[in-house]
Amino acid sequence: MENRPLEYDYTVAKMFMLTTIVLGIVGMTIGVFIAFELAFPGLNTAFGSGVAEYTAFGRLRPLHTDSVAFGFTLSGIFATWYYVGQRVLKVSMAESKFLMFIGKFHFWLYVLGVAAAVVTLFMGYTTSKEYAEFEWPVDIAIVIVWVLWGVSIFGLIGIRREKSLYISVWYYIATFLGVAMLYLFNNMEVPTMLATSPIGETGIGNWFHSISMYAGTNDALVQWWYGHNAVAFVFTVPIIAMIYYFLPKESGQAIYSYKLSLLSFWGLMFVYLWAGGHHLLYSTVPDWVQTMGSIFSIVLILPSWGSAINMLLTMKGEWQQVAASPLIKFMVLASTFYMFSTLEGPIQAIKSVNAIAHFTNWIVGHVHDGTLGWVGFMIIAALYHMAPRVFKRELYSKGLMAAQFWIQTLGIVLYFTSMWIAGITQGMMWRAHDEFGNLAYSFMDTVNVLHPYYALRGVGGLLYLTGFIMFAYNIYKTMSARPVEESELQNASPMGA
Repeated sequence: MENRPLEYDYTVAKMFMLTTIVLGIVGMTIGVFIAFELAFPGLNTAFGSGVAEYTAFGRLRPLHTDSVAFGFTLSGIFATWYYVGQRVLKVSMAESKFLMFIGKFHFWLYVLGVAAAVVTLFMGYTTSKEYAEFEWPVDIAIVIVWVLWGVSIFGLIGIRREKSLYISVWYYIATFLGVAMLYLFNNMEVPTMLATSPIGETGIGNWFHSISMYAGTNDALVQWWYGHNAVAFVFTVPIIAMIYYFLPKESGQAIYSYKLSLLSFWGLMFVYLWAGGHHLLYSTVPDWVQTMGSIFSIVLILPSWGSAINMLLTMKGEWQQVAASPLIKFMVLASTFYMFSTLEGPIQAIKSVNAIAHFTNWIVGHVHDGTLGWVGFMIIAALYHMAPRVFKRELYSKGLMAAQFWIQTLGIVLYFTSMWIAGITQGMMWRAHDEFGNLAYSFMDTVNVLHPYYALRGVGGLLYLTGFIMFAYNIYKTMSARPVEESELQNASPMGA
C-alpha cells in the first residue's frame, strides 16, 4: 500500500477549467462585437435603441478587457495551479480537508466576484482606471479571493513531499506576491460619500462610488506602475509557469537550462516593475521617469527572450514533435509570439517610436498578438494537456485541435497585421503637415482610412473566437469519451510528476 501511486484530487482544477472556458467565450464574444462595432457603428442599435446605452463601445470595452484578463486568464492560472501544484509538490489536496475547503471557497467567492464585476460594469459603475475599473466593494472581494489563493499555494507548499520547488512554483508564487502588492496600492480609494459629506449628514456622494487616494500625475504614475505590471504578473509570469511544466511534460524533453530559467526569473522580477513609465511618455510625469521607463523596457528584452529561447531550445532535437502534435504546436507558437511581443513592446517604448505609436491601433495590435498568441494559446494548450488526466478520458479529437490551431493562427495574423497597418497609418497621418505648417488631415480623414482595417480586425477576432468554440466543444466531448488511465498517457514530466 505504501508504494501505491499518489491519487491527485482535481475537483477544484475542474471547476476552474469550466470558468476558463465559459469566461473565455463571453470575453471574446464581447471583443468581437465591439471590434465590428468600431467598423460598423450601426451595430450599437442592432438590438434596439432602448438598450443602446448597454451595447455602446465605452460600456462594453471594460467588460471585454476584464472578462478576458481577470476571467479567462485568471481562471486558467488557478486551474493550472490546482493541477500543477499538486503534481510537482507530490501532495494531493484530498489529504487536507482544510486546503480542499479553501480551494472550493476560493472558487465560489471568485465566481461571485466575477458576477459582481460583470453586473456593475454593465450598469456603468466604474472608477475609469484601466484594468482597475471595479468599485471598492468588488475590490475587497477580489482581495479576499487573492488571499485564499495564497493560502492554497503556501498550504500545499507547507505539506509537500518534494523538497525542491520546481521553477513553475517560483513563478506562481511571484504571481501571487506581485499582483497582491500592485492591486492593494493602486486601488486605495475613498467612497465619495465619505469625501463629500460631513459626519452624520447626507451629502452629494455615493456609498458605492469611490475616488482614488492619489491625484493628478501621482495617480497616473501609480496607475501605470500597476497597469503595466498587471501585464507582467497576469499575462507573463504565470504563463511562463505553465509552459515550464506543460512543454517538458508533453514533449518528454527536460528543460534546456534550469539555470537560464532562474536567471530569467530574477531578471523579470527586477526589471519589469520599473517599465510602466513608458505608458506616460510626453506627459506631465518627470522626464527622468519617462526615460527610466524606456530604458528598463529595452533591458526587459533580455529576461523575456531568455525564457522564450529556453522554451524553444527544450525542443532541440525533437522538432518532429511540432509537426506531429498540434498540442506542441500551440506551445511552440505561444513561445514564438512571446518573443515577438516582448520585442515589439520595447520598440514602442523608444521615445521617437512612441511619438508615432501612442494612442494608435498599433498598441492594440501589440496587446493582442501577446494575449491571443502567447496567453491564449498557452492556456488552451495547458487545458488540452490536463483534460485527459483530470477527466480520465481520451482526448476527443486531435483533428479538431489541429483545425482549431490553424484557424486561430490565421485569426491572430489578420488581427495584428491589420492593427499594425492601421496604427502606423494613424500615427503618420496625425503628424503630417502641409507646406504652411497646418495639419494635412482631419480626424475624420483618419477614421475613414482605417475602416477596412477595422473590418479586417473584426474578421480576425471572429476566426479566433470560432477556434475557441471548437476548443470548448472538444473539451466537452472529451468528458464523455473513451475512458483511459494516466499510465496509458505519456508521463515524462518535470520532477517526475
